[in-house]
Amino acid sequence: MKTIINTNNAPAPIGPYSQAVIAGGFVFVSGQIPINPSTGELVLDDIKTETKQVMENIKAILIESGIDFSNIVKTSIFLKDMQNFAQVNEVYGTYFKDHFPARETVQVAGLPKNVNVEITVTAVKP
Repeated sequence: MKTIINTNNAPAPIGPYSQAVIAGGFVFVSGQIPINPSTGELVLDDIKTETKQVMENIKAILIESGIDFSNIVKTSIFLKDMQNFAQVNEVYGTYFKDHFPARETVQVAGLPKNVNVEITVTAVKP
């Protein structure tokens, strides 16, 4: 059995997928890009601002799922330019207190809507 998660506090999917799915005690959050859910506009001011918007979108989906960042067990970060790694890491790190999740960060040739960062997470649901 699975439960589909949808909140107006995160961007609507831009394709045939859900914001998140709860299944087997896990919450699988789809990749989030820096779209402001209030306006539907991309936030492309700089890489730190983009990353913050992505993390806020993830936060909204986690809250709708009844959990928070402490429940995340795995994160995948996709960057258009690995030169942004340190700045993304700086913002990303502010959302975790301890017991950091497992993670990989990879550079990719392109991302949806030509953004610079996309992040997806998997969390446990107690």
